[in-house]
Amino acid sequence: MAEDKVYPMTVDGKVKLEEELETLKTKTRAEIINRIKIARSYGDLSENSEYESAKDEQSFVEGRVKTIEHMLHYAEIIDNAGIDDDEVSVGKTVSFVEPGEEAETYTIVGAAEADPMSGKISNESPIAKGLLGHKLNETVTIETPNGNFDVKITDVKDNL
Repeated sequence: MAEDKVYPMTVDGKVKLEEELETLKTKTRAEIINRIKIARSYGDLSENSEYESAKDEQSFVEGRVKTIEHMLHYAEIIDNAGIDDDEVSVGKTVSFVEPGEEAETYTIVGAAEADPMSGKISNESPIAKGLLGHKLNETVTIETPNGNFDVKITDVKDNL
């Protein structure tokens, strides 16, 4: 992980990461330690799938703890003060339409909060990169690995 990378996030996104971190540290770690303890009691660890599974989960959880701690340490809370109300920026919900298609609406968030299934896309995604800095009623070209396409920005709302 690059030490100088900044993780833009909303206040809500930071709170959710802090809650996840607390759960991992206080509840999940204890559950895994207990599973390892029980699996050890079964004897031979070389063929103990419960032990291996618990150790794998422990490794994953510890990695996630480090990742969240890193993101929180380098978190930058999004502040849209000074940005026009009709300008697309991180923390805003934007609607756009591609000619002949139905309108799409996404909230642009930092990578740590991205959840496309909930309509939250990362500021690092091709769609967000194409929209950021543009304004309501502008037509912009979105560059993606699968080709470029033009969209018209039809609505911009500030969620902060």
